[in-house]
Amino acid sequence: MFRFRLALVIVFSFSFVLFLGVALYWGSNQVALYFQRSQSAYDTFDHYERLSLEAYRYFKHRMDRLIIDSPIAEFGLELSKDRLYDAMDELRTVVVNTPSAGNPSDKWLDKSAELERVARFTAFLETSEYQFDEVERVHQEGNRDLALQMLSKFSEEEIDGKFQPLIDTAINAERERAAKAKQELEALVAQSHWIAIAVSSLAALFSLTSGVLLLRGVKKPIEALMKGTDEIAAGNLVYRINLDSNDEFSFLAAHFNQMAQEFGMQQQKLREGRALLEKKVAERTFELHQLNEELKHMDIARRELLADISHELRTPITVIRGEAEVTLRGHERDADDYKDALQRIVELAMQLGKYVNDLLFLARADTANLQFEWDYLNLTDLIASTVEDFQVMAQENSITVSLTTPDEPLWVRGDKQRLRQVLFILGDNACQYSKPGGHIEVTLWADANEANFSLSDQGIGIPAEDLERIFDRKFRSKNALKSRDDGSGLGLPMARSILKAHGGHISVSSTENSGSLFTASLPLVAIEQDTFSNERAIS
Repeated sequence: MFRFRLALVIVFSFSFVLFLGVALYWGSNQVALYFQRSQSAYDTFDHYERLSLEAYRYFKHRMDRLIIDSPIAEFGLELSKDRLYDAMDELRTVVVNTPSAGNPSDKWLDKSAELERVARFTAFLETSEYQFDEVERVHQEGNRDLALQMLSKFSEEEIDGKFQPLIDTAINAERERAAKAKQELEALVAQSHWIAIAVSSLAALFSLTSGVLLLRGVKKPIEALMKGTDEIAAGNLVYRINLDSNDEFSFLAAHFNQMAQEFGMQQQKLREGRALLEKKVAERTFELHQLNEELKHMDIARRELLADISHELRTPITVIRGEAEVTLRGHERDADDYKDALQRIVELAMQLGKYVNDLLFLARADTANLQFEWDYLNLTDLIASTVEDFQVMAQENSITVSLTTPDEPLWVRGDKQRLRQVLFILGDNACQYSKPGGHIEVTLWADANEANFSLSDQGIGIPAEDLERIFDRKFRSKNALKSRDDGSGLGLPMARSILKAHGGHISVSSTENSGSLFTASLPLVAIEQDTFSNERAIS
């Protein structure tokens, strides 16, 4: 198995690295140990040399005081004595703090011998101090010659015969110890050098050998897998990868072959499904084409029917209008009594003619062939006069009407009769669906670049689920159907189409059984008072 071979390589590589790390750690510890030994030997060597220097300086001052007997010699004597004992204390501290060999077989440092040597130096200094004091006592008694003889004897026997060999032996011992530590350090460095070379060479040889073996084991299956992927990518789904090995690559090749087989089956199913889908799409397209032709015929028939209805109803409306005009021109009656009433009949007859043409208006709404008589209008006056007209319908149902308008005129560009029709639609709905004793409030105001007017009632309201469809053609809410059955559901769609043609919009908010609020907006125009009255456009 390839995983087993790879695991062996990893284990051996880790072992080499671990062995190399241990060797480096041991070597660094040994280098630190021998360096410490060498440094300790040199430090002890320095302290012995200082002790020798301070001791001879002290001996010289003692002898000078006996020979010269001057205050200067007395001052130098105290200073040299202090420095001598300081050097002795430092030597003793170094020897005590110097670690001995951890291995009993290591004879690098005999600490007991060093301590004994320091004790001998201490004893010699104390003895010399006593002997110098004896010489000074003899000198002070007046026996100067005897004192000098004692001092000469002490110098030859004690200083030259005992102290000098003792200090030379100590210095030579420390010099040999430092040389030995240096020699051992150099031997250890050389040994570590050859160990590192041997381990590195062995690791390199193992890495090269294992790398070649792994490469030979991976190259063939990898090439086979890459060739298989290229064949599958080229669309050759019948290609199969053949590997004779019994390892992970053979397992991967088997799964790859299974994947290619399943992919081919899925591709075949997709071809069959695509063919079936294309067949069904063709059938549905043919059916939709037939339905579209039927809808076209139905639409043509609807437009023709609406045009005929509009044409037939236009004649009686024209007759009513003619009769009203004849009545107004008659001389049999007093014109002052009924002139105003007949004038209102004429205006309402004209408005009724607009209503009759609503069916034709809706039929043309999709064709952009609507006819408008455009003019600049004072929306304040238009709404005030229209509210007076539908107050008659409100009074019949015992409903009050209030109007709130700004003091200044609000000018818009539009068709006067069409905008009156919008107000009549909203007012008629408010009267029809309000309870007796209710109230209708009409408000006009300006907001930024728009003129807004709203109409609120206290009627049956509109259910929340019907608000989005209230402006759809022939749609009536549930409570409206229960309240009245004579509605057509065309009024609000007409109002929205008229406002849209004027560049405006309409919205509604309502609470069922509490009333509704319709809000419409029209763009304001800025015109001069003396130029608007005669300007008119027909489109």
